Amino acid sequence: MFSGIVEETAAVVAVVKEQENLHLTMKCSFVDELKIDQSVAHNGVCLTVVEIKDGTYTVTAMRETIERSNLGQLRVGDEVNVERSMMMNGRLDGHIVQGHVDQTAECIAIDEAGGSWYFTFRYAFDKEMAQRGYLTVDKGSVTVNGVSLTVCNPTDDTFQVAIIPYTYEHTNFHAFQVGSRVNIEFDIIGKYISRINQYR
Repeated sequence: MFSGIVEETAAVVAVVKEQENLHLTMKCSFVDELKIDQSVAHNGVCLTVVEIKDGTYTVTAMRETIERSNLGQLRVGDEVNVERSMMMNGRLDGHIVQGHVDQTAECIAIDEAGGSWYFTFRYAFDKEMAQRGYLTVDKGSVTVNGVSLTVCNPTDDTFQVAIIPYTYEHTNFHAFQVGSRVNIEFDIIGKYISRINQYR
């Protein structure tokens, strides 16, 4: 489990395809603190550390993860938002993030707002999935590439988020362009409420 408060961006140093799996080797400041089998969120996707070597660590994504996220688009040199699993002894600064990406969304607009930015994203809307909580609500929470954010101006298939300079500089939001594909995870609380209501 994660909080959506990104620790830093890690650099992709190797991408190896093996059958339907993708091995991603990363470099970041906390490599020496990692352990094999530890969970780390990569652009919001929870992956298990399988190797630590020469100041880098490797994680493996399987086919379903690749199809549901933007990890299959990663190339050597790309920046990835990373967060280690949440310690249950402090404040929850973001929101409850599982690291189970629901789908991807496309950035369709970036608007400057007096030193901050509004990013607009569009995702594939499915009415049945929306009834099960896979949607955004105004002032609710959403995770974009692993970043816990507050939803603005949602429609059936779009939403905006406001990005302050600190978040822009310390995550891979600064690399986004119109057309960039991001990972989104809808709020787990909304999914549970929607599911419970189906049985009432």
